[in-house]
Amino acid sequence: MTLSHSMLAMEIVAPGGPDVLKPCSMPVPVPGHGQIVIRVAFAGVNRPDALQRAGAYAPPPDASPLPGLECSGTVVECGPGVTRWSIGDKVCALLPGGGYAEYAVTHESHALPLPDGMSLKEAACLPETCFTVWSNVVMRGRLEAGQKLLVHGGTSGIGTTAIQIAKALGARVFATAGSDDKVKFCKDLGAEEAWNYRDRDWSQLMAQAGGADVILDMVGGSYIPRNIKALANDGRLVQIAFLQGAKAELNFAEVMTRRLTITGSTLRPQSEQAKARIAAQVEAQVWPMIARGALKVVLDSEFALTEAPQAHWRIESSGHIGKIVLKVEE
Repeated sequence: MTLSHSMLAMEIVAPGGPDVLKPCSMPVPVPGHGQIVIRVAFAGVNRPDALQRAGAYAPPPDASPLPGLECSGTVVECGPGVTRWSIGDKVCALLPGGGYAEYAVTHESHALPLPDGMSLKEAACLPETCFTVWSNVVMRGRLEAGQKLLVHGGTSGIGTTAIQIAKALGARVFATAGSDDKVKFCKDLGAEEAWNYRDRDWSQLMAQAGGADVILDMVGGSYIPRNIKALANDGRLVQIAFLQGAKAELNFAEVMTRRLTITGSTLRPQSEQAKARIAAQVEAQVWPMIARGALKVVLDSEFALTEAPQAHWRIESSGHIGKIVLKVEE
């Protein structure tokens, strides 16, 4: 098919608050070797988008300057060497950037088929969170059935996904959240116990429960030494973000004597090959969880593409439960 030369997109005109997201016209991306162009139906909204907008998370040199790390839609163009996809295929995909637009480009190995029975809206919520949770909790954190996982921010997109995936793996799940209603939501979703971090000492309570084998944390700051106290011997702390800051004072003698592991990762800067390996495991292990009903998308709200500033206000308010999406294709 012949694509139009230009597309509607939401660009970051300068680092700042949500209002710096402005509509613009940009050229439709051209696929390189092994890449596909997707006509975007829905784009997921994630914390890294807000960090990029604020000037704190620069895109990789070869990526689109537009925010947006995941989408769903239809393949409309295939670059040289593409073998898996054909024009007209419905996919959801991890993106290096560029999701806040009518068209986006990504490597073919970073796109996955829509899970059976799942809508394009729901599927747009999957790639960033599923890739992040699987690669950090399972591949890095080595969570196994019967072990205990502590998830901070249990009602975030990452949190709701982590609770369900860990539960489906047979792990015991614990969570923190910022209100009693959110605590209840975590328990309803499958957490064995959840604590309101505003009035409960989750570190002490987790230690009293035997300690966590794996902790998934995006808060950082003062949480880092408290996470160490909350780990079981041989436990693994997996850091994926630093909402409270990346620096903390830590007694490493405890790390050594209790054989603890501190690790973490960011998804976006990883190589195409590394993301392809994660994608293959997600399709093989997580997609069957969706098929049997063990993992469902928790959708908070939907905004039009041009309402991206409102979507960013929503995610930064921390009042959301689950995922926020932008509807792109009318």
